[in-house]
Amino acid sequence: MVELFISKKIISNNKGFSKPIVKIAILGITLGLAVMILTLAVVTGFQKEIRDKVIGFGSHIQITNYDNNESYEGTPIDCNQPFLTDLKKYAPIRHIQSFATKAGIIKTKTELQGVVVKGIGSDFDWDFFRKNIIAGKPFAVSDTERSDKILISKFHSEKLKLKLNDTLIIYFIQNQQQRARRFSVSGIYETGLGDQFDQIYVIADVAHIQKLNGWDKNSIGGFEILLNDYNKLDAATEFVNSTIGYKFVAKSIKELNRQMFSWLDAQDINAIVVVTLMALVAAINMISALLVLILERTNMIGTVKALGMTNWSVRKIFLYNAAYLIGRGLLWGNIIGISICLLQKQFHLISLDQATYYLAYVPVNFNLLSVIMLNAGTFVLCLVMLLIPSYIITYITPVKAMKFS
Repeated sequence: MVELFISKKIISNNKGFSKPIVKIAILGITLGLAVMILTLAVVTGFQKEIRDKVIGFGSHIQITNYDNNESYEGTPIDCNQPFLTDLKKYAPIRHIQSFATKAGIIKTKTELQGVVVKGIGSDFDWDFFRKNIIAGKPFAVSDTERSDKILISKFHSEKLKLKLNDTLIIYFIQNQQQRARRFSVSGIYETGLGDQFDQIYVIADVAHIQKLNGWDKNSIGGFEILLNDYNKLDAATEFVNSTIGYKFVAKSIKELNRQMFSWLDAQDINAIVVVTLMALVAAINMISALLVLILERTNMIGTVKALGMTNWSVRKIFLYNAAYLIGRGLLWGNIIGISICLLQKQFHLISLDQATYYLAYVPVNFNLLSVIMLNAGTFVLCLVMLLIPSYIITYITPVKAMKFS
């Protein structure tokens, strides 16, 4: 094609005053795309890490008795519910486990601390806590023998001066009477969600709560449901509610932690604003570069028009040129953005204050599809916006070109 041939010649012989402006435009696209890649990777990584921590602690969906109030102690339900068969057949559900909670006070020789004991059974999925235990290990739970082991947080360990295998006593109030249970520290965990979970919960055998409440072995506080895919949460919650009957209620983790998930959803707005601004900056840089290229080659435009080339053909010459420059900017932007993402993901070079951000380092969620969409979107946006300034070529005639020279 003649237009492509001329465009290549312009690129290979670009030595005029437009050269530094073109380099600045390429740099603008490079930095813009790199910032967009980093923004999406960090925002989605932050959302994923926090969301996974909240879900790891409280599951995707909780089933409790319908008449339960907002306290930690509710009406017990039987663990042998007929709806469990239907739920286990539902493909999005990965695991179902029983639980119960009870408020208490930890007492050591010198300290007191209010806590919520989360009782777990032999069906408990330890995957999340295995990743977050910083000392010790999970304890075994049996259906036949009650365990006196307990998992405490780093916050409780430091405040109450407790170490592995230390003994602690938790006091409970039941029927206006004080009752005590002695536990041995099996492990210490840290999620970073201090005021949400670490400062509140300890993990123990559900048999203690059953005994304290006067329940039988089949009575529990509710069920926790883990899903294969977070994106199916709303549909799965609706299905569970339609399956369990009117005596029970299923609430998603988003309903149970509205503030946290509303805050995470708000991060999408920040990402959209940054990506939009960077894309516009890249497009404006290219518009400036294209205008300079056109003005610098006014004589050439007049000449090729005099030889019979149409306005659209001449515009295509400069659009091909612009597409090449955009491609160079995108290439370097990908190299820089992806490299920083991979380095941060592997080595955690940038750290955070965990007490403030709930994470010890900047998280990165690298998604190839997102990167491809960013590249395609930036490329198309720049080219579409360049159609307008390229229209100036239609006003350049051979006569005007000779006067310009």
